[in-house]
Amino acid sequence: MRAYQDKKNVQAKAYYNDRFYMAPQIPKDEVSTDEIFAKDVADLESSFSVKEAYIQRGQLVVYISAKDNLAVMEFLRDKLQYNFLSELSAIDWLAKSGEFEIFYQMLSTSKRKRMRVKFFIKEKEEIKSVTSIYKSADWAEREMYDMFGVRITGHHYMKRILMPDDWHDHPLRKTYPLIGDEEAQWYEIDKIFGREYRDIIGPEERDGARIVEKDTHRFARIKHEVPFGTEYSEKETETDYQEEGGIPIVRKLSKKNEPKILKERP
Repeated sequence: MRAYQDKKNVQAKAYYNDRFYMAPQIPKDEVSTDEIFAKDVADLESSFSVKEAYIQRGQLVVYISAKDNLAVMEFLRDKLQYNFLSELSAIDWLAKSGEFEIFYQMLSTSKRKRMRVKFFIKEKEEIKSVTSIYKSADWAEREMYDMFGVRITGHHYMKRILMPDDWHDHPLRKTYPLIGDEEAQWYEIDKIFGREYRDIIGPEERDGARIVEKDTHRFARIKHEVPFGTEYSEKETETDYQEEGGIPIVRKLSKKNEPKILKERP
């Protein structure tokens, strides 16, 4: 697959900022409002640096130092009874701050409490594998490396888990092409049979990031939102903002080539 040229403003500004509603952040509660969580944070602070801690949607969120990730996981299992790691992954903030946000989703079955442990790392910074503490981290760490390119040391078999070993780039990074790459359609055909078999076998959907514009059952079309299963049309989608039979609330809409963005709600 050929190298992809990064869009410099991919995270700086949304492409269609008039089409998507940005939900406000979920409120954060003080740790002191929950006796069990307050004790857990106090125990953590006695041995590690806790940068921030709060409760969100009934679960504890704790930010730690990246260098302490393995020791904190061991402490959570042995001292605080968080015996289950249900998920781990990364969030791409590279264009904004040059960092990944790593998180571990924890569960204590004895306390019936959930905790999310987070920390930030630079793009090429390495973190320690936690598979020696929680076996459930095995495939999740491989997927995080495969999809985001996060470097993990101490894993017994650190290689790609979804994409081929020679695949270029990491599909869940925000700089990865949304439509995918034409070369991805022919990856296995060219590798196994040769380019001369392209016309015989046909393309494949090898690229997990590829979006088929005509498929309105799984996608809402690129650049144009349409209802589920709408018949494909080359025309741009016209959006109706008025309810049928409702009270007129919109006097006149701007033309598509003359958008108006309000600085604040009226």
